[in-house]
Amino acid sequence: MAAANALQISPFSSPPKPNTTSPLSFLPHCTSFRELKQIQAFTIKTHLQNDINVLTKLISFCTLNPSATLMDHAHRLFDQIPQPDIVVFNNMARGYSRSNAPLRVIVLFSDILCSGIIPDDYTFPSLLKACASSKALQEGKQLHCHATKLGLNHNIYVCPTLINMYTECNDVNAARRVFDKIAEPCVVCYNAIITGYARSSRPNEALSLFRELQAINLKPTDVTLLSVLSSCALLGALDLGRWINEYVKIHGFDKYVKVNTALIDMYAKCGSLDDAVSVFENMSVRDTQAWSAMVMAYATHGRGSKAISLFEEMKRVRVRPDEITFLGLLYACSHTGLVREGCEYFYSMSDKYGIIPSIKHYGCMVDLLSRAGRLDKAYKFIDALPIKPTPILWRTLLSACSSHGNVELAKRVIGRIFELDDSHGGDYVILSNLCARAGRWEDVNYLRKLMKDKGVVKVPGCSSVEVNNVVHEFFSGEGVQSVSTDLHRALDKLVNELKLVGYVPDISLVFHADMEDEDKEITLRYHSEKLAIAFGLLNSPPGTKIRVVKNLRVCGDCHSAAKLISLIFDREIILRDVQRFHHFKGGKCSCGDYW
Repeated sequence: MAAANALQISPFSSPPKPNTTSPLSFLPHCTSFRELKQIQAFTIKTHLQNDINVLTKLISFCTLNPSATLMDHAHRLFDQIPQPDIVVFNNMARGYSRSNAPLRVIVLFSDILCSGIIPDDYTFPSLLKACASSKALQEGKQLHCHATKLGLNHNIYVCPTLINMYTECNDVNAARRVFDKIAEPCVVCYNAIITGYARSSRPNEALSLFRELQAINLKPTDVTLLSVLSSCALLGALDLGRWINEYVKIHGFDKYVKVNTALIDMYAKCGSLDDAVSVFENMSVRDTQAWSAMVMAYATHGRGSKAISLFEEMKRVRVRPDEITFLGLLYACSHTGLVREGCEYFYSMSDKYGIIPSIKHYGCMVDLLSRAGRLDKAYKFIDALPIKPTPILWRTLLSACSSHGNVELAKRVIGRIFELDDSHGGDYVILSNLCARAGRWEDVNYLRKLMKDKGVVKVPGCSSVEVNNVVHEFFSGEGVQSVSTDLHRALDKLVNELKLVGYVPDISLVFHADMEDEDKEITLRYHSEKLAIAFGLLNSPPGTKIRVVKNLRVCGDCHSAAKLISLIFDREIILRDVQRFHHFKGGKCSCGDYW
């Protein structure tokens, strides 16, 4: 009787007359677990608590937006069914795949197999999704085998989730093998593998599949374009990105806020801030992600004041910032030396907006303090974090120790790094170079021996430049094989021209005690950035912007050379390194040499 009385005062529509209306009619109006229990109490009062249809509907409600409480309740309801069918289990699988404990469904799946229930084509997508979110590769492989035994491995619903499971578990090659076995892949399958390649930082394969999709006249979706634009961003392929932008306009994909946001991100990462601004200003609807993408775009291009003013405008129009917004703000402050403002934004995240800082926000704070020379404060900041510091945080400080010439602190920092990871070649190189600058050759020799003993190698510098829709890659000390001789000659000539206007190679950046100055200069000359810029000068019309992407931080000598090249050739050079964008124009850089 208490349950019936509770139902009378619930906020649903008026209660039905007893025994004339099913309690299930209340479910569409149910908004909480408390109300669900009221409905369940009514089913007990009306003797429907064991009705399979009623239990199925109650379980289905629990799995729509599955919290831990709702899934526990759904599991108890499921256990009440003497002989559950596959439809009820599929509801459970769907709920667990969306929950915080997805792998619980694997145990439940084992139980239903033992009871003789045969899974169908709706079963495996949820199970595979659960494995994907948990990075449970071995369980995913077992499910793949089971689906194959049942002849479902080529099913239109199973294939995309199989591909996604493998890519989420960092086995994109296995995902490709699944894709290649599909006789006539649909656009959903193409989306799955293209997205997998994009997320695995293999943009060339993603773009190749996109061209293949177009060649067979299969129409891409907004999901396709999001991954393709992400791939363009990874490559710095601006011309292709602009073509995609036109495709978006012609085929009406610009109605999707997420596609426009991806365009902003792509243009920003390809070095065209003006295009990013244009997309943003032409958006009829802007959500938090779009505003955040634009804040981040301004920040990475050294336009700190614009990033901050955009945030103020964002607040005026009452768009609530998210963690990406603050990441952009902290980035902007870090790269323009606004230490006080950066600290204020950081602490306002949790105090004013209830956003818990992530490791990336902590990294920006370390960078903010380190760049400004507050190395001891940065060290204490890392040491006092509420979470375990990652090697990246310590590496940020190590790099700053190198910039500020603090050998002793650098040694303490690298000790903290080695506690977590001693396999990263860059750490040894940074400290070795710092010791070399300080004339501590005994330490240099020790570090080089340590690298050799541990088999650690330095990641080679690699730069790419896009010319005529083709992306060309260069490694330090090398050129593209077919043109390397011509390219080296052109670069030699270019360096001689730079010397006439005051360029002096900074051989102090080459740390080899037994290397002659001439050899040091040659080492600097064939850095990947210079090779890419020289290739761009040779193969593009006068006045054309040269866009270069580098996998590491640009070196000081290349930075100085790029400023002079922009002046004497009247070219704008946009160089994206692992830290930020550098816009070289008229002999100056957008970073103001604060880097």
